[in-house]
Amino acid sequence: MEKLLSAATGFKRRLLLLAAKNGFYRRSLSSCNGRRRVVDMAMEDKELRLFVVAGEPSGDAIAARLISSLHRLSPSPLRLAGVGGPMMENVGLNSLFRMEDLAVMGLLELLPHLRKIRMRLQQAIEAAIQFQPHAVITVDAKGFSFRFLKLLRDKCSLEPCLSPIHIHYVAPSFWAWKGGESRLKALSGYVDHLLCILPFEVDVLRAHGLDATFVGHPILEDALNFHPDNEADAQPIQVKVPGNGAYFRQKHGISPGATIVTVIPGSREQEVTRMLPIYMNTLELLKDSLPSLTVVIPVASNQHVQGYLYKLAPSCTLPTILIPGESVAEKYDAFHASSAALCTSGTAVLELQLARLPCIVAYRAHLLTEWIIRLKTKMHFISLPNILMDSQIIPEALFSSCNPMELSMLLSQIIHDDVIRKQQIVSADKVLNLLCPSKENPSYSNYKQFLSAGSDFCPSNIAASAVLCSERRQRKGQRKTGERIHRRRRALEK
Repeated sequence: MEKLLSAATGFKRRLLLLAAKNGFYRRSLSSCNGRRRVVDMAMEDKELRLFVVAGEPSGDAIAARLISSLHRLSPSPLRLAGVGGPMMENVGLNSLFRMEDLAVMGLLELLPHLRKIRMRLQQAIEAAIQFQPHAVITVDAKGFSFRFLKLLRDKCSLEPCLSPIHIHYVAPSFWAWKGGESRLKALSGYVDHLLCILPFEVDVLRAHGLDATFVGHPILEDALNFHPDNEADAQPIQVKVPGNGAYFRQKHGISPGATIVTVIPGSREQEVTRMLPIYMNTLELLKDSLPSLTVVIPVASNQHVQGYLYKLAPSCTLPTILIPGESVAEKYDAFHASSAALCTSGTAVLELQLARLPCIVAYRAHLLTEWIIRLKTKMHFISLPNILMDSQIIPEALFSSCNPMELSMLLSQIIHDDVIRKQQIVSADKVLNLLCPSKENPSYSNYKQFLSAGSDFCPSNIAASAVLCSERRQRKGQRKTGERIHRRRRALEK
């Protein structure tokens, strides 16, 4: 090792010094010559080092659940580093910087933030190299995540055996874009394992040479958390979250005859500042026809969004109740008290389906961004329930159709038409059961040592088991590289 250090310069020398400091070098050399699981490397080092990156509130929630499951299932204690939000910090992460710095959506909308994102990208790469993790886990936010994973692997290519295992949670929506599948092959160069939340993704990813596992949709755990007595073997899981609408009305002084509409403008500041005025103007058009109309807004766990909403709420002309992001039970109580919801497309649509609350999905962006989406997409719908059912069960108001007049007509129809309401409620059962993992899945046979240890059969536990069993992919020439390094080390030691 000393001779290798004396011959190395620059970045390569820094890598070797870090490896020597962490006792990482001898183990990593042997891992070059065979596939080794994350759990095996962690047990050898007597700790599991994970560098986890989430760039938005939904990813923060997914990663927090995954980390909690890893705390329970990993035979070795966890040591964490990375980037996340309040939920990840609650389970032990000390975030490198604020997650909000990465929560940017759109194409033109991204331009003013490029400089800061590039700076944060380099900061995350340097921190990951310093930390020497066994695995790097990125969650959703594919724009930042894939750039980060690719650059990190390129940096570590100077010493390939020191490169951590790369895992990405929530596969990119390759099925939604023209030419999406053609770009999958490139992922195999810097992603070792993909954890999928949609059942139809795995076969396509594997056909393109990627290791992939369907773990189920994490939002299903909201239902599991409200039904702790459910048998883990029950198939399907009772995918419905209860709520106490009467208690919510009493708590906030809302009369039984008043109409409550839930408004979910998004989780990113750009989304919220664009969509909330449209939603509030929509409700202004309906306030005379809906008795004692009250607005409920669940607030995303994003500091910028929280600041904007808490500043805006007192000036709203309609009675407005804000629900903190961490108050999950109160959020579902509000859903059960509501007649309908206006929702920006995203995970929140599935939360509304868990409560069986009929909704409308809406979306607007910069005009040029909308034009590019129309040009590139091959989907007829934007919300996941409609995509899975291949039918517009949930009304969608997109782009130029997303205006107060159009939305007010759709919302009035949703509130008063029992046939349309029932259609959404029935479809919710089908959609949510499609997203449930099955114990009959042969992929899970490799995870028995973790899933059979009295743990719940839920998405996060399956994902944690997949992380622990993940291995570094053997790429072209990698085995020869490992053997060459191993021979060189032995020669130098003589």
